[in-house]
Amino acid sequence: MTWKRVATAVVLIPLVVALVGFALTAWLAIAMTLVILLAMFEFFALGDAIGHRAYRFWTASCAAMLVFVQFLAAMDVQHALGNGLVVHRVLGRFLYPTPTVADVFFIFLIGITVLTLATRRPMVEALPAAGISSSALLLIALPLTFAVRLHGTALIGPPLLLFTLVITWVGDTAAYFVGRAIGKRPFAPRLSPKKTWEGAVASLAGALLVAVAVSASRQLNMPMAQLIGMAAAGNVAGQTGDLLESAYKRSAGVKDSGALLPGHGGILDRIDALILAIPVVWYYWLWIYSPRA
Repeated sequence: MTWKRVATAVVLIPLVVALVGFALTAWLAIAMTLVILLAMFEFFALGDAIGHRAYRFWTASCAAMLVFVQFLAAMDVQHALGNGLVVHRVLGRFLYPTPTVADVFFIFLIGITVLTLATRRPMVEALPAAGISSSALLLIALPLTFAVRLHGTALIGPPLLLFTLVITWVGDTAAYFVGRAIGKRPFAPRLSPKKTWEGAVASLAGALLVAVAVSASRQLNMPMAQLIGMAAAGNVAGQTGDLLESAYKRSAGVKDSGALLPGHGGILDRIDALILAIPVVWYYWLWIYSPRA
């Protein structure tokens, strides 16, 4: 199992690093749409396991819309002229305000209303279908779309997103190997019996070491204290996201969300930590670092 995990990582990590480091935000948005849809369909399968059938096509369509509006929001910030003016709006390319995340959720609500009232499914499925569809959009799609916002941040975006990925990867790796080697104290036995406090501490320590290394190498133009704070917040969020996905799988009575990635399980198994780490890093940068910069 270990060699499969390593082999999968060796193949995927260079591809992800190249995409984040060198591709335009538009290409990253397309890639994130694919990843989000794959993760959502694995989440739908978890719902199917307990008899909760989602409105798959509609929810997936709204997830793609979420990625698009996050991309538009990032472009608005990149092309801002000050005083609320944006280049492409000044030039008349767009006549209407940029749609927002709230707009997409309103459209989703209208669609769920229509589907619930017009469906031929048994009425006993109305509430579970709405619930699993809403959960997929809110708990899987929305958090991951903040990768587009991070990447689209002018100048610092790609390195900041890569930093988020690295603290997550290093934290996961440290937790896995330290937990297997010396882990004795269960961390969350009801949710994930193999997770230990030793692994959790190793994960946090690994993320903090990444922050120190990045600061020393000046890969991100941020004070070391801010990088450490961001790494700590992102790591705690990532470990929480890992436990959250474990709770979903426990509820569905399955070990893995899928089998697409050898040694890792499904897409959702591989990105569970990023579901919370990415938005937490985004809001740390937006709410804590930016006002002080």
